[in-house]
Amino acid sequence: MKMKMKMKLKVQTLNAIFAVIFFTFMGCNKTQDGSCKNNEENEKKWTTAKAVEWQNQNGWLVGCNYIPATAVNQLEMWQKESFDAATINNELKLASETGFNIIRVFLHDLLWDADSLGFVERIKTFISIADKYKIKTMLVFFDDCWYGNAQLGKQPNPIIGIHNSGWLQSPRYADVMNKNEWKRLERYVKGIMTKFKDDQRIALWDLYNEPANNHTPSQVFPLLKEVFQWARNVNPTQPLTVCVWKEGESYNELIAYCIAQSDIISYHNYSDYEGMAKQISNLKSFGKPLLCSEYLARGYKSTFETILPLMKKENVAAINWGFVDGKTQTKYYWNHPLNDTIIDPWHHEIYRKDLKPYKQSEVDLIKELTGKK
Repeated sequence: MKMKMKMKLKVQTLNAIFAVIFFTFMGCNKTQDGSCKNNEENEKKWTTAKAVEWQNQNGWLVGCNYIPATAVNQLEMWQKESFDAATINNELKLASETGFNIIRVFLHDLLWDADSLGFVERIKTFISIADKYKIKTMLVFFDDCWYGNAQLGKQPNPIIGIHNSGWLQSPRYADVMNKNEWKRLERYVKGIMTKFKDDQRIALWDLYNEPANNHTPSQVFPLLKEVFQWARNVNPTQPLTVCVWKEGESYNELIAYCIAQSDIISYHNYSDYEGMAKQISNLKSFGKPLLCSEYLARGYKSTFETILPLMKKENVAAINWGFVDGKTQTKYYWNHPLNDTIIDPWHHEIYRKDLKPYKQSEVDLIKELTGKK
């Protein structure tokens, strides 16, 4: 999601992760009563058989990361004053016509503090609109990307030419390390999840987008562990996941934890066909269903033409970044220069502001692969 290529797991990295998973999660951390804390935490994790059953029930999931074209960030999307149900309806109708059956949507913790009842009602409205068009929703609680000082209220206008000029971290940068804030964050996660834990219109829960993108692994890891525990305490009927997105020795323990704790393995990959194929092969060795929750970077040869047929062949759920060109401006590259507003090819996005395709051939391919054509 940010200004760097996402990870491709190398063989040596994969071996290191296997070792971390074994020693970290096969061991037993004793609680005060002598019981095994790891076993208690793992009891509610899905078995591989249950995860495969979920995959079979849902079929091949194909969709996009979604925010309405009228919103610059998560707060503008969900705040009462700017929640745009009409645009959401029109765009999700188009998503269904394109062949999409899932959308990934980001929430924000400050919305719970401001108006929990209203926030829940707007989520209900959104899910109902998506369901009307036979689209399932993947909700994201936290995000370690972009700007770290979110403020409620009127959001800034986009800076012309800048990719995601208004996107917000959740929680705010300092709150990640401030344990005094964690009770508030726990109320947010448990409050939302409890309301929707049996709602099958929600496909799965994405607990934390790209942890350690703006923080170091050691800064974000303690909170990430808490978030998984909060979610397991609710015990939803939908699976949990946190994406694999980064490689490197300092990330191995974090990656291993995400893979071990996720019921469905999700990952981000903006590389070409070879890079995607290698990562699919590597991650399949863990034995769980796979979901690529971010791809499509045309300038890096991550295109619908190169990637989506591979995903269908491998039965990997595919969620590209972007849908309609709007205030997030993610048609521009991560490091696109401010003084140049002409971009070709587009980085992300599928449709122009008038809802006509950026490339008709791409839309035709998506429809063909999803049976809409």
